[in-house]
Amino acid sequence: MSIPPSQSDSLVNRWEGRRFLNDRLDWNLLRTYLVIGQEGSISRAAARLHITQSAVSQALKRLEEQLDCALILRRGPRFDLTIAGEEVLRIATDIYGDISRISAAVEDRHDGVVGKVRLLSISRVQSLLYEEFLAEFHQDHPRVELEIEVMRSSDIISSLLQKTATAGLGLCRIPQAKLEQRQLLRQRYAFFCGKRHRFFGRSDIALELLQSEDFVTFTSDQIGGNLSPLAVFRDQQGFTGRIVASSSSFEEIRRLVCAGFGIGCLPEHVLSNDIDEGLLWRLPPAEGIVDVDIYLLWNREQKTTIAENVFLESFQHKLATSESN
Repeated sequence: MSIPPSQSDSLVNRWEGRRFLNDRLDWNLLRTYLVIGQEGSISRAAARLHITQSAVSQALKRLEEQLDCALILRRGPRFDLTIAGEEVLRIATDIYGDISRISAAVEDRHDGVVGKVRLLSISRVQSLLYEEFLAEFHQDHPRVELEIEVMRSSDIISSLLQKTATAGLGLCRIPQAKLEQRQLLRQRYAFFCGKRHRFFGRSDIALELLQSEDFVTFTSDQIGGNLSPLAVFRDQQGFTGRIVASSSSFEEIRRLVCAGFGIGCLPEHVLSNDIDEGLLWRLPPAEGIVDVDIYLLWNREQKTTIAENVFLESFQHKLATSESN
């Protein structure tokens, strides 16, 4: 059966178009678009790539011209990805991962990246994704030295603003103008008491019964602090109990609650072993108090070494890949 000339021409044109994309599509344009999609902002993509916003916009325009379709819908300073844009972002993410694997396959036994990364972190960051990233990063770059220091979120932010560390893992309730942030995980905070407390083991406790109880709190549990939503909740619910102890350390708050100083509000996903062992008891409300995000933070104006840049790029890629999955 013969194909009509018009249909034959259409098939040839489509084949020629695919061949052009396969042979001529510039990976650098896809790389720029990948960063635009990850950042959700032209300006932040430019800062991350260390190029001008105009250069980022021109790269996006050239990619849209080569693909002959719109990838984003501009809405003033913001934009949304089109359906095609979402698919191209997914493919670009996959390609980036494949390229990373190619470099790992052909590199020498000893990786060429050498240097030191100083990471600041709050305590008790329990995240499988974070642990997987550390394992993969060390396997890919065994000659990079990693120094991790545990401190309060406010001190992490202060250190990053002073450019004394590579990155941080902590709370950041109010975004900082000079700091980039990517969500690592979300923690649900709930009320707990220790085995010496009279409410321990009781399932008939109503929220109203907690209102006059003594409290153990974080020092950042105050209006304006990173955990101020906990204070706001107590105020809105009419809690009148005394603050009998406080600390900036999760371990010390947990210790004081277990010792019976008072009830405390703690991230529930890190306490499953304590509950199973009969050290802590979950109190109402059943849905918990508030969700608090832990972020990967770094100073966008800081000049980074090769090792630091590889660390940040790898961590961001791990986070972006988990979101797309």
